[in-house]
Amino acid sequence: MTFRVFVEPQQGATYGDQLECATAAEDLGYDGFFRSDHYLAVGGALGEPGPTDSWVTLAGLARETRRLRLGTLVSSATFRHPGQLAIQVAQVDEMSDGRVELGIGTGWYEEEHRAYGIPFPRARFDRLEEQLRIVRGLWETPAGERFDFTGEHHTLVGAPALPKPRQRRVPVIVGGRGPVRTPALAARYADEINIGFVRPDVAAEQYARVAAACAQQGRDATEVVRSVALVVCCGTSDAQVAQRAHRMERGVAELRATGLTGTPSQVAERIAAYRAVGVQRFYLQFLDMRDLDHVEIVAQQVLPQVPAD
Repeated sequence: MTFRVFVEPQQGATYGDQLECATAAEDLGYDGFFRSDHYLAVGGALGEPGPTDSWVTLAGLARETRRLRLGTLVSSATFRHPGQLAIQVAQVDEMSDGRVELGIGTGWYEEEHRAYGIPFPRARFDRLEEQLRIVRGLWETPAGERFDFTGEHHTLVGAPALPKPRQRRVPVIVGGRGPVRTPALAARYADEINIGFVRPDVAAEQYARVAAACAQQGRDATEVVRSVALVVCCGTSDAQVAQRAHRMERGVAELRATGLTGTPSQVAERIAAYRAVGVQRFYLQFLDMRDLDHVEIVAQQVLPQVPAD
């Protein structure tokens, strides 16, 4: 079981804020540092000083960290042409010496598309599937050969399929709660299925759908890592938990319902409940990434209580 730090920089963070959090995560023993891929704050805030591009940020972190896995949870398939995305991810993978993972989804936040003039098309699942086919195809085309693709939404002619990632296979994370298309895409293309901000029983239902889709396609379901993203609000006392929830502009009851909230022992018990339904990887969402004491408390007082696999 692995634990990764997950942040939402569009809510208001500089590259320096993200670097400081990633460096702390690495020093504290977390497995990875992942960030959302948004250009507009969620919930009406301006998100000052403004958005940072996810793959530009990860390129910087690739050169300033040593061990952390790095990636998106998740990139919107509407943001970048698949050929461009394949090049970006392969380059950052080389810059990190093979530590990159690509989380990708359909995209859902129409307002940020309007704000920055990015088309928000229909049939986004079809576009996502084409993007997955193209990215995988470009990376897996043998050296010296070219890649062609003709689809409804994208056409590539004579692509040299370069550069290649440093890793033999860059892990692809498919995220979402959709009951039909998401499990099918995960079974066909993904190395990991991620579901966010749900109770353990809801996560278990999605994992079962993915397993069924794998069976239909003749794939071993154990090849797909089962992960969950959850907001963390941990404190050494109830008062500290309430203070952190207040700074996050969330209620404690709300956070307890679909997150990891409470004292270290309570958070460890909650992790055990998700582990019992098959979760293998946790993305711990720290909504205030500048609160490095919070990142430290979880690493030093919660995770040691979690039994090793």
